[in-house]
Amino acid sequence: MADAEGTEGQPKKKSAMMMTIIGLAVLTLLGGGGGWVVGGMIAPSVKSAQQAEQPAAAEPAKAGETGLQKISTEANNVVQLEPITSNLAYPSENWVRLEVALLFSGPPDVKLAEDIHQDIMAYIRTVSLQQIEGPRGFEYLRDDIQERVDLRAQGRVSKVMFRTFVIE
Repeated sequence: MADAEGTEGQPKKKSAMMMTIIGLAVLTLLGGGGGWVVGGMIAPSVKSAQQAEQPAAAEPAKAGETGLQKISTEANNVVQLEPITSNLAYPSENWVRLEVALLFSGPPDVKLAEDIHQDIMAYIRTVSLQQIEGPRGFEYLRDDIQERVDLRAQGRVSKVMFRTFVIE
């Protein structure tokens, strides 16, 4: 009698497992189909946005401008420096990536901007992780970099704008 109950229980387990597998397969197909439909609706707008960006990106290359000059604008006197990537003084396995823009009080000076870029990079290499940890540490870093820029620029740079700051 025990054998009869055992054999009756196993087909029920197999059918429950089959129903679960079939349900998962149906949900997977529905999810994939829904993703394909949504992707089809979004894809045309992404393609048109990429096509709109390509001619705009090609214009500076035609003008023949290189380095910092291509990103400086005469209208607002802003020069975006090249990204600064460096390791910290301690621990040396941590890296920092920093993007900075300079607001000049007069016409932008590319040579000065390059000197400031190198000065900031040299300073970042002397900073430890503990010095720049948290919001107060970041504020101290901003103040230190602003002070270095003020010393180097002698009043020609009115503001240092942080675009990105990442520690890895």
